[in-house]
Parts: sequence; structure tokens; C-alpha cells
Amino acid sequence: MKILQDDLSGAATIALIRDHVTDLAGHSPEESCHALDLEALRAPDITFWSVWEDEELAGCGALKALDATHGEIKSMRTASTHLRRGVAAKLLDHIIRDAGARGFQRLSLETGPHDLFAPARSLYARFGFETCPPFGLYREDPYSVFMTKSLDGPDYSAPSKSSCRQAS
Repeated sequence: MKILQDDLSGAATIALIRDHVTDLAGHSPEESCHALDLEALRAPDITFWSVWEDEELAGCGALKALDATHGEIKSMRTASTHLRRGVAAKLLDHIIRDAGARGFQRLSLETGPHDLFAPARSLYARFGFETCPPFGLYREDPYSVFMTKSLDGPDYSAPSKSSCRQAS
């Protein structure tokens, strides 16, 4: 598998993002759906990656800079043809390492509370993310679970024992 910075112009990438947004919209009311569409993912404060196995798109994910020390994981998605093959873990490790290399001290994310999102929450917990209060512009929402990880130390993907505190 290879991870490439992606400009969101390829047909396979566009289709995966559209499927992601459509799928998530079916699980939350509009005001609680925080998935970014293609145009939002092209913002200058977002870096987007795609994961490829040979010539096949395996998944995608993005890192949004909230400020100089805090990043947010966005648009993590594994293609249905590549589920349970390590795509998300490989990409999450890449994003965590990139965030650390940028000097971010904290990495946060928003995901869903439903059983559908249990594998994602489990993956994030394995990488040291802990539940926390809403961060950035998010507010308490029964359709959201907020998680965060301190990026302290040389191995940014290692689970962190730091306590969860509200990130600004």
C-alpha cells in the first residue's frame, strides 16, 4: 500500500468522498453531520491523502489545521473492497506522524456514537485517542463522539497516557 497526497481530482477519489458524505448523511440529522464535501476538503488548511493498493483506491483521510498546535482528522474512509485489511491503521499512523512533524501538540477528531462507528472508535483508542469534550467550533451533540490525543514524544503513534482535556 502507498499513501499519496491527493488533489481530489481523480474519479475514484471523488466517488469515495461522495459515497462517504452520502453515507454519513444517512446516520445523522443535517445539523449533526460534519463530513466535508469535495470543495471543503480542498481548503488550504486541509491536507488530503489517498491510500492505494496497486492501482486500486483503498481509502482516504485528511488533516485539518485548527491552529498552529492543534489538528483535526477528517474524512477517514476505507473503500468497501479493502475493509479489515489495515488501510485505516496505516493511514492513521501516517496522519499522526505528519501532524507531529508539523509541530502539532494535539490531534482531535469527531466521529459517531452508533454501532456503525464502533470499529473507528476502537481504532482511534488503539492509537491513544481518548474521548473528550467538544473542541474547536463543535458543540455537545448526541450524534457526536469527540476524541483527542496529545502528540508528546518521539513515537507519535504510540498510545498516550495523558489525560483528556478540552482543546482550544
